[in-house]
Amino acid sequence: SLEDGLAVKEIEATTKHDVKAVEYFLKNKIKSNKELDAISELIHFACTSEDINNLAYALMLKKARSNVLLQEMDSLIGTVRSMAHEHAAVPMLARTHGQPASPTTVGKELANFVYRLQFMRNDFEKVPIRGKFAGAIGNYNAHLSAYPDLPWTDICKNFIEEELGIEHNPYVTQIEPHDFIAEMFDSMARFNTALIDL
Repeated sequence: SLEDGLAVKEIEATTKHDVKAVEYFLKNKIKSNKELDAISELIHFACTSEDINNLAYALMLKKARSNVLLQEMDSLIGTVRSMAHEHAAVPMLARTHGQPASPTTVGKELANFVYRLQFMRNDFEKVPIRGKFAGAIGNYNAHLSAYPDLPWTDICKNFIEEELGIEHNPYVTQIEPHDFIAEMFDSMARFNTALIDL
């Protein structure tokens, strides 16, 4: 809620650390539950802040892609496709090297854009969204130190892929390198570049 968000920001003014502020907020929230309060120190167990933040960014981008960006791309492609059909028989003079050339139709030229945009939209949709939950240097050191017999790689992979629905990145340092974000934004830039000549 907005009220909870403001409470976290108030704590952050003291801690000067966003994730630590969330940790303190959650600990305070569960104080009234004796069972949860007894294990409240595990709220941040084996996590570095990046373990929290990279997954939050990944989930936001996943939701933005499916709920906003792909819908907008599909709408735009649909509009251009409709225009291509509507103007399929409208003649126009094509150009080559800036000079008048053979005739074509407005619909055919718009169909070129539909094909290109659909291809780039599909590339954008296929970019795997990745996350990590491997601790301070990516080696599960705190996890293994506390519970050495647990299959931490499998546990974290299951959490990321099954619970969050994103791809587990097993090879990381303290940070998930965010290469998928660059790939995603590059894909969007290519889509937008195709629109320049439309």
